[in-house]
Amino acid sequence: MAAVTIFFGANDSALKDLNPQQHVPLEEYADNLRNMVQYLKSVNIQQEKIVLITPPPLHEASWEKQCIIKGSKLNRLNSVTGTYAKACVQVGAEYGADVLDLWTLMQEGGSDYSVYLSDGLHLSDAGNKFAETKLWIILQKKLGSLPMILPDCMDVDNNDPESSLFKICL
Repeated sequence: MAAVTIFFGANDSALKDLNPQQHVPLEEYADNLRNMVQYLKSVNIQQEKIVLITPPPLHEASWEKQCIIKGSKLNRLNSVTGTYAKACVQVGAEYGADVLDLWTLMQEGGSDYSVYLSDGLHLSDAGNKFAETKLWIILQKKLGSLPMILPDCMDVDNNDPESSLFKICL
């Protein structure tokens, strides 16, 4: 196994009073992450292969519009989501696991991070691309030493792909 990612927190950080069905208390969220990491380690997955991903930031104005459409009030705050992101970073530090801190990275330099969110909460196409790009940097460090077991796509004979694959197996 090359790597395992754990990506939770956007729904967990919902405000208790306004969205109790999705809210997970901060300490329980952190304990849940710890339990997941401990489980992975118990099945012989080393912490170097674990990547925790923080929740992305919340764009409150955009998410509030979605809440109003659904007949409710704004039920999350970016500052609260930030505390969940910090807890995720802390758990990563406790276990020596890499962390992709989307909450911080997407807001760096005061950029308009709303482009990364389709509705203020969920990642947009640009947000998924951003996450992929940042995650790939982490994964390349982990995957860089893996052997190439299949041919490059340019080396595959489109008329007889099996022969390209069998050359490697022989």
